[in-house]
This record gives sequence, structure tokens and C-alpha cells, in this order.
Amino acid sequence: MAEAASEATVAISSAHLARRVDVLTEQEERRLAERTPGSRALHSRAVRSMPGGVPSSYQARDPWPIYLTHGRGSRVWDVDGTEYADFHNGFGSMVQGHAHPSIVRAVRERIGLGSHFAMPTEDSVVVSEELAHRFGLPQWRYVNSGSEATMDAIRIARAVTGRDTIIKIFGSYHGHHDYVMVSIGTPYGDIGPADDMASLAYGEGIPQAVVDLTVPVPFNNAPAMEHRIEALAAAGRPPACVIMEAAMMNLGVILPESGYLEAVRDITRRHGIVLIFDEVKTGLCVAPGGATGRFGVLPDMVTLAKALGGGLPSGAVGGTAEIMEVVRSDRVKQVGTFNGNPLTMAAARASLFEVLTPDAYAHLDRLGDRLIAGCDEILGRYGLPGYTVGISSKGCVHFADAPIRDYTSFMAHQNGVLPELAWLYNANRGVLMAPGREEEWTLSVQHTDADVDRYLDSLEALAGDLAR
Repeated sequence: MAEAASEATVAISSAHLARRVDVLTEQEERRLAERTPGSRALHSRAVRSMPGGVPSSYQARDPWPIYLTHGRGSRVWDVDGTEYADFHNGFGSMVQGHAHPSIVRAVRERIGLGSHFAMPTEDSVVVSEELAHRFGLPQWRYVNSGSEATMDAIRIARAVTGRDTIIKIFGSYHGHHDYVMVSIGTPYGDIGPADDMASLAYGEGIPQAVVDLTVPVPFNNAPAMEHRIEALAAAGRPPACVIMEAAMMNLGVILPESGYLEAVRDITRRHGIVLIFDEVKTGLCVAPGGATGRFGVLPDMVTLAKALGGGLPSGAVGGTAEIMEVVRSDRVKQVGTFNGNPLTMAAARASLFEVLTPDAYAHLDRLGDRLIAGCDEILGRYGLPGYTVGISSKGCVHFADAPIRDYTSFMAHQNGVLPELAWLYNANRGVLMAPGREEEWTLSVQHTDADVDRYLDSLEALAGDLAR
């Protein structure tokens, strides 16, 4: 794990920075449009049958997204034939890299034996045993996405406790089911004070009664969490669970401060609340046992998805034997036709035993540390506001004028235009990133020093042009 902040020797004035951002954004947008005619044509076709021309709203981009054709190792190619070093990695799903030989072999062998039965296979047993070993939680069930994983985990927690209210971290994304589409992407003025943050729907179509069952609290503030829990209990609404990321992963990267996770573990245990670590983004990506293993705090439940299936739709819910008894006894109906799909299980088994090895994590840590140090050196040398933060395969540049420790500080201090310009610079220089200032990079085990160099060269070009 590494975290560093740079102190600019000669800071760029905010007025100069704003002028340069406007000029360079127009320049880079034009450059991107000129070199992606194939994506433009495919988008014109796609909008006739898909809203926005994309399978998911998070894939949309104006005036059109980049459409890809294939990936191999650490690289992907678009429909215009441009090669990119892939730091997007399917929103962090592809820590194994693209078309990893071990996963390709496992899926090819499995599909010839049958791709789906809705019956258990040996691979599902082997994968659950390995997850139990890595995360320290003995019982596991499978799902097909992160949204399903968090949905099932919350339902299980409610059954165990007999309570309805849930606590989440303000600004955290836990999937697209109604109970967690609350208090995300909220304007700064609507956040509310730390001990009374607002429950707000993320988009339309979510019943207000459901929104009111989800109560947000700030990250890195255990006293505010306990105050809110005590207030809810006094009002006859003791929470069933706290669902949270051990390290926030959809505001770039925000690491837990010293003692914070331990305090949350103590608070939830004292109040009889189920603690769920949402490891959809960190699980298997930052350590063999995810953030749970990395930070050494054991929750009652863990949710996994993304990287678990090596590129196939996947997810899992892990828990203690006591908690998962409500599933074993069928008090909670944890179901799904494609749960434990043989192709997914074959890919997960190969990934766990052949790809995500101790050597692989050492490689990710080394590349991550090099990327963090390189970015901070560039920011400091050119006087750009910001700092870099990361943990193993995950990291980001926070273009901010103060440390980011939660959603409120993210909204108050994060530069809103520099991340979009950085995305454009990367795309036009052969580096693919997930769009949006809230996203982070993800390295894969197949990334190399040359990929890191390409990323740093792009940031160097951006910083140099901004400083002119």
C-alpha cells in the first residue's frame, strides 16, 4: 500500500489553469473526434436500438463512446484500429488482463463439456473453499454481479437481525438496486451535516419509502456513524447492517484513516449490527483476501464481483456460519438461475490458482508504487494542484487543493474539469481510462513497466501543456 502527496514548488495560478483547461479541452476533443470515425459510425447505428447507443448508462459518452473490438494482455483495440494500454480494465474487473492463457484454456475446456446446468459443479466447491481461505469467512453463495451480491447481503442481514434500516457511506456506490441507489452523486449543497446527512434518491424510479430506509454517514468518521446509529435506535429504527467499502473506490481512491475500520468493527458489534464490506472493487484486486486481508479487519459479510470471474459475469456473498445459517435453512431465498454457472466457476478457479498468485500481487504492488511516485513527481515539478493515492492495482490522481477523506471533501476540493481533460489526454495518447473524476485506474497482472511509462508520459504532456 502506498499513499503520497506532492507539494508544488511553483504553483500554477487558478486563473491560468482555467484558461489553459478550456483551450486544451477543445483541442483534445477535436483530436479525439477526428481519429474515431469508426466509433462515430457505430454509435449512429447503435442509438437506433439502444438508448444512448450503449448497453449501460455508465458506458455512455458525448458525443460518442469509444467502441472496442478486442483485448490481449494489457492492451485493447478500438474499431478504428487504435491500440491502448488499458487502465480502465472493465471498471476494474480485469485485474487478470485480457485473454489470459490460463483463463482462456479453462473456459474453452469447460464450454465443450456444457455451459450451463443450474446444478452445482466441482469448480463451485473449489472456488468457495479458496474464498473461505482467503477472506476468513467460511460460507459462500454465488450471484452474477455486484448489484446482486450487495442486494442479497442486505437481505440476509435483515433476516438475521429482524431490522429494516440500513447504513451506507455517503457517496459510495453499491450497485443499482433500489436500497443502495441513495446519496450518490449529490450536489455539495444537498449533502447535509456529518451527523445528519440526507437520504436522496440517485435518479428517478426509486420509491421514497425505500430511500428513507437507507441512512448515509460520512467515510472516515466513526463518531458520526455511532451518533447516527444511536439516534436511529432511539427512534425505534436500529439498523440491520452497515454496508461500506473498506477503501472507497468510486471517488477515485480514498483510504481508511488509521483506526477507522477497527472503530467501525467495534461500533457495529456493540450495537448488534451486521458489518458488510463491499469488496466488489477491492476484492482480489488489492491483496489475495482483498481489503479485508489488507487492512486486517474481519467483517461479518463480504460481497465480491468484478474480478472474481476473470471477465465473466460473476459475484459472491461470503459470511460467518451463524449469519449464513438463514440461507442454509432457507429462511432467506438466495436464488438465481445462473448462480455458480460452470463457465464462470471454471474461470474463477483458474484465476484464483493460476493467475492471482503471490508473485502476481508483488508485481501489482511494485507497478502501483512506481505509478504513484511517478505521478506525484510530475504534479510537484509542474506545480499542478493534486496528489496521488493508491493501493496495489488501484489508484488515482486527485486533482484537489486539499486532502480528500470523504464525499464532502471530495465535492468541496476536487477540480471538476481537470479529470475530464486528463481522460482526453490519455485517450489521445494510447491510454484508456474509465471516464469521470470519480474513477480510478486498475492495473492488471499483465501490465508492464512500458504501460506505466505510457501513463506517466501522458500525464507529463498534460502537465507541461497546462503550465505553458
